[in-house]
Amino acid sequence: MPVLNRIAGFADEMEGWRKHLHANPELGFDCHDTAAFVAERLREFGVDEIHEGIAETGVVGLLEGQAPGPVIGLRADMDALPIMEETGADHASRVPGVMHACGHDGHTTMLLGAAKYLAETRAFSGRVALIFQPAEENGGGAQVMCAEGLMERFGIEQVYAIHTAPGLKTGQVVTAPGPFMAAVDTMTIRIVGRGGHGAMPHDARDPLIAGVAMVQAIQTIVSRNHRALDDLVISVTQFHAGSTDNVIPSSAYLNGTVRTFASDVQAMVERRLAEIVQGVAAAHGVRAELDYERGYPATINTEAEARFAAEVAGEIVGADLVEGDAGREMGAEDFAYMLRERPGAYMFLGQGPGAGLHHPEFDFNDAVAPIGASVLARLVERAQPLAAK
Repeated sequence: MPVLNRIAGFADEMEGWRKHLHANPELGFDCHDTAAFVAERLREFGVDEIHEGIAETGVVGLLEGQAPGPVIGLRADMDALPIMEETGADHASRVPGVMHACGHDGHTTMLLGAAKYLAETRAFSGRVALIFQPAEENGGGAQVMCAEGLMERFGIEQVYAIHTAPGLKTGQVVTAPGPFMAAVDTMTIRIVGRGGHGAMPHDARDPLIAGVAMVQAIQTIVSRNHRALDDLVISVTQFHAGSTDNVIPSSAYLNGTVRTFASDVQAMVERRLAEIVQGVAAAHGVRAELDYERGYPATINTEAEARFAAEVAGEIVGADLVEGDAGREMGAEDFAYMLRERPGAYMFLGQGPGAGLHHPEFDFNDAVAPIGASVLARLVERAQPLAAK
């Protein structure tokens, strides 16, 4: 794979950054040490401007090219997950119950690698905005950065990001024009009945039975209320009720996730959930309340930028390792907020076999960091080339 030679030359340094980040994970917006590490590296590289404290702990570095021109944004997320690590690696998390189980340590490393290269070479016009974002996993850090004027403040005209993908071939790049990742909503149902003795259910109003009926009915939204060709996932992932074997509980709690692409499908699901919850509750003589929270919107790549990103990736990994018209993913990503404001593209970078994302045994494959850094750097050089002399 023709990784840019200079980036290949400091691959070991990148691995050191990555393992440091992995060993010292932080959650949500509380990425203070990570942000400080990033800012320190950017200063070492000679990045022209470093802006800290955006969305609490976000960092934006600005690099000046050798000629006037537009501004291109490159984004990496920095936060970890509340998971107890089980990798057994020498660089495993030193923070109990917190680990980089989604590769954000690798994403930050790839962008740092691209920054180091671009700061040395400056073989581009205009400016590069290096965006290091907190709170992708929970909190919508991208939304907060955009709300604080990220795009306008730095004049960003297009924006790109890469996410690692275990299970894909090492170095494979996957993207697609149009909708690429789903919108994510959260449903919470609280049921209140009347508790009683397990031997005398006729004296109670059993919220457990009502909850079971709701879970079953909710599955019919996918099978009977939506067009089969429209992507939709509804998963009930929590059901909590009761505390012992001979007591009918007085309440139950259900929780789950909804993944959609189309706004009309999203609205239909919210409406049908409300109807099912109230109807089943009435049928079982209990009270129930639905809390439907709309979360990250669908991640929608703009067509020209997605095609461009696939073409550039092919220059680094070879056209045979690029899939530019991949299918949709039902996962969600808050980079969607940046793509709502500016043209751009989101890509996956294969890291080979191993534990999946959000798994306690997941670890980023350091071998792909120079590949990702090269793709990011080359995007800048191709999007904003210097005029031929």
